[in-house]
Amino acid sequence: MSFIRTVLGDIPPAQAGLTYAHEHIVIDESFPTQANPDFLLNDVDKIATELTQVYRAGGRTMIDTMPANCGRNVLKLAEVSRRSGIQIVVPTGIHLEQYYPASHWRYQYSEDQLTRLFVADVEEGIDRYDYNGPVLNRTDHKAGMIKLATGDDPITAHQKLIFWAVVNTHRATGVPILTHSNAGLHALDQAERFARLGADLRHVVISHVDRHKDIGYHRALLQTGVRVEFDSAFRWKADEPNWTFTLLETLLPDFPDQITAGMDAARNTYWQSYGGTPGLTYLMTTFRDELTHRGLAGYWNRLMIDNPTALYTFCQPH
Repeated sequence: MSFIRTVLGDIPPAQAGLTYAHEHIVIDESFPTQANPDFLLNDVDKIATELTQVYRAGGRTMIDTMPANCGRNVLKLAEVSRRSGIQIVVPTGIHLEQYYPASHWRYQYSEDQLTRLFVADVEEGIDRYDYNGPVLNRTDHKAGMIKLATGDDPITAHQKLIFWAVVNTHRATGVPILTHSNAGLHALDQAERFARLGADLRHVVISHVDRHKDIGYHRALLQTGVRVEFDSAFRWKADEPNWTFTLLETLLPDFPDQITAGMDAARNTYWQSYGGTPGLTYLMTTFRDELTHRGLAGYWNRLMIDNPTALYTFCQPH
């Protein structure tokens, strides 16, 4: 049976509804927040308040993207899901190196050890302590997505090992894959690598690529069959072209089934409940209005419902 795995259990794909395809809902005190205090998103009341506003505006599902041991808190994610009504997909996997100390276990574990850890997150449940210590206490809340990340530098040997572990987990469980690509760099390399390793590219999404100002590159990327996620519409300055909308205008007619959207609102300064702006209802207000203004209203359901639903539905293990 087809399903999407949320923090509160599996749901039929038809229940996903309007989906934010890349968010940061909870970031607990952790190594990333020590260097970036505005990454801290750990106030359940404020988070639930913001997500309730998203729900009232029509949002139904959000993909959280803070993976293992860098601020993930599955109990808080479950709580804000219950309180807001937003269905939350929780990640496993590993983020960019800068979000872990140099002595972290990610550098010590083998491909097999990482694979078994990720598979356990998907099939058994996520540790309530998020692998922060020797005691392990798996909850009933399971991961519904697996993440990896590459930066601006060429893909390293360590990152290649993460690719193997992520694809092993994907092939064994059917869990969808999401990646971080900084400013869209190495996105094509990522897609080609996933294809070589045997991932189902219909269930792989490369994030942040709308920061890459090269339409030809985007066409080559989408021609691989991979899906992409755009999340920078609100980040472009008022006195510069908004490349997110330019890319949507150019690419949606030819690749209507491969593009998803989110906000990647990882800073509390973006959340209205923390006193920031534009707030997480942005996609359903300003963003949607601009799509309509540019004659793209007819793509709304594909962009925000159909495409993320197809992406985040588990595929057949193999």
